[in-house]
Amino acid sequence: MMHVIVTGGSSGIGLEVARLYAARGDRLTLIARDPGKLKDARQQLLSHNRTGADIHIAVADAGIDADVASAIGEAEAKLGPCDILVACAGTVEPGAFETLSGDVFAAQVQTNLLGVVNAVRAVYGGMKARGQGRIMIVSSGAALIGLYGYTAYCASKSALTGFAEALSQEAARAGLKILICFPADTFTPQFEQELEKRPAEAQVLMGKAPAWAAPAVAERIVKAIDRGAPRLYFGFSITALGLFGSLIKPLVLGWYRFKLRRPS
Repeated sequence: MMHVIVTGGSSGIGLEVARLYAARGDRLTLIARDPGKLKDARQQLLSHNRTGADIHIAVADAGIDADVASAIGEAEAKLGPCDILVACAGTVEPGAFETLSGDVFAAQVQTNLLGVVNAVRAVYGGMKARGQGRIMIVSSGAALIGLYGYTAYCASKSALTGFAEALSQEAARAGLKILICFPADTFTPQFEQELEKRPAEAQVLMGKAPAWAAPAVAERIVKAIDRGAPRLYFGFSITALGLFGSLIKPLVLGWYRFKLRRPS
């Protein structure tokens, strides 16, 4: 049995990833900010014929380094060293740049970028000392192209690519795998809240691709972790941007600006 730690594990993609590992019989730690949602998530996972001792929950804000370090330290003391980290905690609040307060912008960077960095830091030293471990960073298709009304989100998610690439170079000699994935829009409670604030200008581009179901996204993520695949893209559009972005992005953005200039 492995010890799998999932940040943002109380709902959405994180919970669905945890559900798959629970079905395999692995030890699990779920980390999130909302204690009520964490307790509900744990109860759901217990339905997989598991004993309560194998599912640990910890309340922590991924964006606060000390909180995450303490939560993961406690989890490893209880369930053993972390074998797999899925850094899934994230937040989004769309809006035109001039309407976003500094606090709202910073909060997205704090959670989406530093929240991942903090979780990785908490497990990295132990993994490196043992010479094994896998880290999956959950980014977004929004990391691959700039979107109207998503300045904070795109900035924070695209920064994860550079972080993952650089860290993978450092981790390779120790036998660690640093992986990153780029999900499309996914039906989650957060997605429903996001749609309420999504600018119509963003929907022109983002609405072209249908949203994925969270279990389907989770299944592909877990399979990628099993394979040790360095990058995972979702859907034709995101895969094309990921593999051929330098060629096709100017065309997509040119079309997008043309559409925005046209009267509705």
